[in-house]
Amino acid sequence: MKIKICGLNPIRDVQLCIDLKVDYLGFVFYEKSPRNINIAKINLLSKYNKKNSAFVAVTVNPSDEFIKKNVIGNFDFIQLHGSENKDRVDEIKNMGLNIIKTIKVKEEKDIEEYKKFDSADIILFDTPSMEKSSAFPKNLITKLPLGKKYALAGSISEDNIENISKLGVNFFDLSSSLEKQLGLKDHIKIKNFIKKKNELKN
Repeated sequence: MKIKICGLNPIRDVQLCIDLKVDYLGFVFYEKSPRNINIAKINLLSKYNKKNSAFVAVTVNPSDEFIKKNVIGNFDFIQLHGSENKDRVDEIKNMGLNIIKTIKVKEEKDIEEYKKFDSADIILFDTPSMEKSSAFPKNLITKLPLGKKYALAGSISEDNIENISKLGVNFFDLSSSLEKQLGLKDHIKIKNFIKKKNELKN
């Protein structure tokens, strides 16, 4: 079972997540988000021994200039959370980056969009809402492709990870459910979630 925690602060959250063996640590670069990080803080990430964790730059329709200046050399993955089409994803992939492509799912036919992005390393199925915590439709979870390449986001928490995992999902992306207030992670919630995750069969 793999875990990605998104919307982390480069100073206060990173070491905890590394110590808890969180697989993917997400940092948001989206000015409209309360979780947006100051680009100047990117250099702080190089001070950490990541061990087996990977750093992810979460972006929305990033420009080549932004990618070259800020992402390459600082992050292991770039997450594309905007309206990037197949050609754009391929272009970014050819820049030498590992890619997480987000597919926003409102109804069953939206799931099929993932087939367009064969160059993506990970497909993240999420709700259409941006920066708002809304649950992924339960009736559609069983329609998702299964495997290590496919992740699920949308109001996942300590309370429902067990039931969702029984539907075959083994890659979870969390953000707001691990916060004490908007944009501020709760370290106790993170610890409790990872403890619950570790109790489940991987």
